[in-house]
Amino acid sequence: MTRTIQLAYATFRPRPAIPGQTLFSPSVTTMRVHPGDLDLYRHVNNGVYLQMMDVARANFIADLGGYRLLAEHGWYPVVAASTVKYRRSLTLGQRFTITTRVLGWDERVCYLEQSFARGDQHIARGVVAGRFLARDGRRIPAPDVVELLAGEHVEAPELPDDVAAWAAAVDVAHRA
Repeated sequence: MTRTIQLAYATFRPRPAIPGQTLFSPSVTTMRVHPGDLDLYRHVNNGVYLQMMDVARANFIADLGGYRLLAEHGWYPVVAASTVKYRRSLTLGQRFTITTRVLGWDERVCYLEQSFARGDQHIARGVVAGRFLARDGRRIPAPDVVELLAGEHVEAPELPDDVAAWAAAVDVAHRA
């Protein structure tokens, strides 16, 4: 429940935009492990990582000053697919960061990387394929969202090979 409340707060009372932040600037969210994040083995439950990633993506949009723009268009983000690779555990009380960055996009979705770290230790890496929908249910093409958030037309960078292969394997990639 804590992370749901945190997501609501990050979405409806977003942190201030960061001057000079661009679509390709990393967005850093700092968190601490709470008792409700833990499973029976006393480390963060795998599902909680996804909730933490939700909060960090909300902060990414806030850092760009994107919530007002999205609201004006009636657009909102949803996850089309995600995957996480875990390297180390997070345990009660530990502080950590999630760094969110855009990897690229196709006609359908935006691809983001979300890296968890505690100090210089790599904890986990998530990759998310995110879409945007309109309040009337329409699917918004990713390039339209990118242009809105960037303030100009931006060419999509080539996706890393592992992300492109994953997108094709889970059938989330745009099909030409």
